[in-house]
Amino acid sequence: MLRPYVICGRYLRENGYRCVPPESHRLPMDGPWHPRVSMHRRSIRLRGRDYSAPGTYLLTICACSHLFGRVQTGVMILSRFGEIARECWTDIPNHFSHVRLDAFIVMPDHVHGILVVGRRSGRASAIGRIGPGSLGAVVRSFKSAVTARINSERGARPGGIWQRNYFDQIIRSRADLDRVRRYIRDNPVRWDRKRRARLGRNSATYK
Repeated sequence: MLRPYVICGRYLRENGYRCVPPESHRLPMDGPWHPRVSMHRRSIRLRGRDYSAPGTYLLTICACSHLFGRVQTGVMILSRFGEIARECWTDIPNHFSHVRLDAFIVMPDHVHGILVVGRRSGRASAIGRIGPGSLGAVVRSFKSAVTARINSERGARPGGIWQRNYFDQIIRSRADLDRVRRYIRDNPVRWDRKRRARLGRNSATYK
């Protein structure tokens, strides 16, 4: 059964979590979003960035197809597989105690979410690699958990759940954080608006 999904978001408490320094790896929030763009084997991480260090990030993780549900009148309706993705996302802090969640949403073929990576003792640098507890390790664990649960329910099938890699944006100010939260909150409405516009263009073509 498909059920509506309400975005889970909350304001950050500033206890020990600093916004990252001025350099940032940015994705435009106002331009068109193409979640099925191919991600090549080369690294798309910010060169020289230590992704095990404290920081706040917007992540976009793309699926290979519309597995997670549908958008109806500006509301995201999760499929069973979408519920699995949501459950695995909310479970991240149970596996990585130094990571906190902010706003996120599961869309038909991608997940947007803000993660806050906190300080921890004995941290090993993760520049140019995936170190234990780093952002890359968190994403890898999340994707693996979703894949395992979906495949256990539907049986192993040809083709994977996820596209390779993921996109990240370093959030470096409160204004950035508020802008990204709005982007996440408005994603279903924007998706629906673009779909209606596309259907209108197609209809006009065949008149």
